[in-house]
Amino acid sequence: MTGPERSSANKGPSDEDGSDKSPANPSPAESRPVEIPIDGTLDLHYFQPRDVDDLVPSYLSECRDRGILQVRIIHGKGMGALRERVHSILRRLSIVESFALAGESAGGWGATIVKLKHTPQ
Repeated sequence: MTGPERSSANKGPSDEDGSDKSPANPSPAESRPVEIPIDGTLDLHYFQPRDVDDLVPSYLSECRDRGILQVRIIHGKGMGALRERVHSILRRLSIVESFALAGESAGGWGATIVKLKHTPQ
């Protein structure tokens, strides 16, 4: 992660099915890293599906390092493919204590609330 308050990931075009439709020579806006605040909310609408496998663990690790132990991941409602991918990643992470779909006021089934384990002292 870069910077004291932000993280970055690459952003570019993709199709709804998650396939990469990037042109051979992406414009500077498409290849530039995107900075995201480390504030306990990760909105995946701004990222390519291919970035999720690396982005989610990195973001959660950064949150935990900063003492943020409850994180909301917004994956959208859609067909549920991204939600299932996120949940699959969460099941494999040892820093995750638990996770569940958000309540209606926090995004309902379009978001997942993740509780992280405390950092060992």
